[in-house]
Amino acid sequence: MPAGSGTTHAVTSRVETVGDFDLPVWLPASGRGPALVLVQEIFGLDDYLRSVATELAAAGYVVGVPDLFWRTDPGWSSSHDEAGLNASLAVVGEFDHELGLADVVATLEHMRSLPEVTGGAGALGFCLGGWLAYRLAAAADPDVVVSFYGSGVPDHLDLLDEITCPLQFHFGGQDPYIPRDAVARVEAAVAGRPNVEIHVQEQAGHAFHNHAAPMFHHPEAAAEAWRLATAFLNANLTPGGNRETGLRERG
Repeated sequence: MPAGSGTTHAVTSRVETVGDFDLPVWLPASGRGPALVLVQEIFGLDDYLRSVATELAAAGYVVGVPDLFWRTDPGWSSSHDEAGLNASLAVVGEFDHELGLADVVATLEHMRSLPEVTGGAGALGFCLGGWLAYRLAAAADPDVVVSFYGSGVPDHLDLLDEITCPLQFHFGGQDPYIPRDAVARVEAAVAGRPNVEIHVQEQAGHAFHNHAAPMFHHPEAAAEAWRLATAFLNANLTPGGNRETGLRERG
């Protein structure tokens, strides 16, 4: 586990500046630990994402959450229902994916520069963030990436050849936005790659981890996927460790 897990002290937070955008950062009780870039869903930096950041910080990570929509809709946050989904899709329609990726890369670099960060730096993303976390793995050099239901992944499997870090995918088998045959293409593409895992919660749909969205949340699938994701992160981001050590620990 990262440094700081098990302590009873409170998580703290502050706001950093990265270029032209603000970066909320959550710190573990110990004040130090491995870094995680947490990349948002289309719903923005909402209470759900803040709760995930807090949970990860409580487990010992230094967590940075870039606001992907700062150029067009800074501070965007929407409701987790049909109206909020439609509003968020409209915001995403104005989103520049290349600039967004640049922001995620800049966030990773900034997190690595923080004096509180030890034991490596990785990324975890959901939905839009799952796609950008996957792209980050190819564009930069994170120590580990976990991608939850990234909709762009199945159509860009060529990026796998550019990725050297440990990578874990999560998908729902009943996702209307990422059909099961598309997930099967990912399964086939990662087969035999030693540093890549894929886990499919067959009974779940899209955004199944989002406990703030009753239309999506699947508690059993969320719990199982989160268990797998946190174990993967813990194996590859260790205090004073490195990628090779983490992989050996995973066997």
